[in-house]
Amino acid sequence: MPILHADSRIEVAGHRLLQGVASSVHRRVVGQDATVEGLLIALLTGGHMLLEGLPGLAKTLLVRSLADALNTTFRRIQFTPDLLPGDIVGTPIYHQGSGEFRVYKGPIFANIVLADEVNRAPPKVQSALLEAMEEEQVTIDGTTYPLPDPFLVLATQNPIEQQGTYPLAEAQLDRFMMKLRIGYPSRGEEGEIIRRVALTEASGRDEERAVPATAAAILEARTKLHDVHVHKRIQDYIVDLVFATREPASAGLADFEELMEFGISPRATIFLTRASRALAMLRGRVFVLPDDVKAVAPAVLRHRIRTTYEADARGIDADDLVVRLLRAVPAP
Repeated sequence: MPILHADSRIEVAGHRLLQGVASSVHRRVVGQDATVEGLLIALLTGGHMLLEGLPGLAKTLLVRSLADALNTTFRRIQFTPDLLPGDIVGTPIYHQGSGEFRVYKGPIFANIVLADEVNRAPPKVQSALLEAMEEEQVTIDGTTYPLPDPFLVLATQNPIEQQGTYPLAEAQLDRFMMKLRIGYPSRGEEGEIIRRVALTEASGRDEERAVPATAAAILEARTKLHDVHVHKRIQDYIVDLVFATREPASAGLADFEELMEFGISPRATIFLTRASRALAMLRGRVFVLPDDVKAVAPAVLRHRIRTTYEADARGIDADDLVVRLLRAVPAP
């Protein structure tokens, strides 16, 4: 599980911090290397993450394991059909004795927020996260309250084909930096799950929480991203990828016009750049390679590409279009 590679060119303390977080998560989670790497990218950049997979594939365990590796506040919100927006952000409550309203802050006021099964709540409740994710603040009864720093939303969802799910709106999806799909473990990993979990007494959570990753340490590690250089040719490559979704004919992808409803937004350009820098740092470099952009592109773009009915009828999904996009746009 060599996610992080030691390199003297990267600040040692921050690198060790991230390496320790990854090791702590893998004490409880078998496999899922790419997902853990994605969580570290989210932690480094402050970008919110959406994890999609069938029930029982350790989505919640992944987020809990990350939270347990950090010395920060953590709250879990279980999204259900009867959840109300006030259950997330908080609400003013009248006290008869004092004759005044007091604001009770909701579970959104934490450094790490797990929005569990976010697509099981109706759209009105999902939209309660919008201001928090975009502005890092919430408004309760006309008063604005800042959220803790760092603030990170890690949401899980079941595939929309599952019963009792509501598809997230485009505006909501676009605020997630990355969307990671969690699949079944391999045969070898399944055997390791038996040995590590089914045949072993669960160890205490305090024993596994061995990384003193404080909020200040996380913010300090984020400042090191500014040391990761993005060459002008890499910047142009990212812009080429984005514009190929808006003007597909210019990239030799004329049939994209009938497979995609619209091109991706400038927010994708920003997130592609940030995620690429974070991945370069995780891999021990102070410069971004085209392979870094290619590695993060599926997670950054898949939830921003809206396929048409024609694409659905032909069995083409967003991941297929991202693969074609990366093949069509020449890398520097």
